[in-house]
Amino acid sequence: MDVSNLKEKADNFNPDHKEGPVARAIEEYTAKLPSDLFLWAALGSMAVSATLKVMKKDDEALFVGQWPAPFLLLGLYNKLVKVKGSDGEKDGPNRPAGANAEIRGY
Repeated sequence: MDVSNLKEKADNFNPDHKEGPVARAIEEYTAKLPSDLFLWAALGSMAVSATLKVMKKDDEALFVGQWPAPFLLLGLYNKLVKVKGSDGEKDGPNRPAGANAEIRGY
């Protein structure tokens, strides 16, 4: 297989850079969640982890203590979907109409 042919196929695979139906459905539902939910989940898991550590349940404390970073990343993703919208096609609730035009390069 020719490398240039492979690159051409990759470039033409999704030329509009559209999200698939699964990602779009997930974004639709997660955009409805308040952003501070993820912050409280992260803080709660830190508190639970500290409590488990004090109770000498080290394995459980370590397990729960690894949850804050994913919660915060999910919160960041949630905020990006709300602000930018899925695929940058719609204006988010916190952006003026047409604000995504600069993102798309118009």
